[in-house]
Amino acid sequence: MNKTLINFIAIVLMFVGSMSFAQNELPIKHSQDIDPIAELQNSNLQKLLEAEIMANPKWRQLIRNKKMSVGVVDLTDETNIKYAGLNDEHMMYAASLPKIAILLAAMDAIETGELVDTKEVRKDMRLMISKSNNAASTRMIDRVGYEKIESVLRAPKTKLYDEEVGGGLWVGKRYASGGRRYPDPIKGLSHAATTKQVCSFYYQLAMGNLISTDRSKEMLDIMKDPALHHKFVNTLDKIAPNATIYRKSGSWKNFHADSALVWGPKRRYIIVALIDNNFGEQITRNLVVPIEKVLKKSRSLL
Repeated sequence: MNKTLINFIAIVLMFVGSMSFAQNELPIKHSQDIDPIAELQNSNLQKLLEAEIMANPKWRQLIRNKKMSVGVVDLTDETNIKYAGLNDEHMMYAASLPKIAILLAAMDAIETGELVDTKEVRKDMRLMISKSNNAASTRMIDRVGYEKIESVLRAPKTKLYDEEVGGGLWVGKRYASGGRRYPDPIKGLSHAATTKQVCSFYYQLAMGNLISTDRSKEMLDIMKDPALHHKFVNTLDKIAPNATIYRKSGSWKNFHADSALVWGPKRRYIIVALIDNNFGEQITRNLVVPIEKVLKKSRSLL
């Protein structure tokens, strides 16, 4: 084989490799409108999730008492994305997790010119998500306002809060002692979520459906590589050190919430849990491996 041919083959392989890498990046490229998350419900994944969660006596009790909610999205095959959840339309107090709604509203306000994009704004958005900084979150709420956050969450394109499916993401109080409350219309919660709508947020983010592909990419960059390594991330650090994690969590008293988009060579999924229990932090750590077991079983049924 002559040198020219060898060089040509090397160039082709490099090109193919770069193309493959590009297709593996987020947001996922697609040519048509994406399906709403309700249409991604998969019966096999649902049965496997129920069996795995309910096999644990403590988790079974929490699920039956509506003290625990779980959602999962399998992104392995972008042409066959699958969703399943338990108590996923049951809205719960979610502490700092709904700060993702503030991020979305702020990005939308920047896109429409309602909020000036400054270094201070960018710094606060990163602090709000990565370190869950309450002062930065409160400044962002004050910049955009509750009404703006609500309008973005209710937007027909995204539908991240909808009374017909149990509510969803909601931010109605500053992460500070003072200021007016703007409670959600269903339960009067200040910082709320359902696992279905949090899964929908991450799913739409991964698909570039939140505002635009470019804005979705900016939000992904802000949510990437969280500074706090507890709950889901504590386990993922051990079992998936090469995966990229996009994540937001929250805890207050006995309420523990976590959410993550896990993106790596062997792992592509969304996992969300809301738990009302003193041991919720440990439960979230313990959920990751069983959820991955469910996902692997589901794929083997294809």
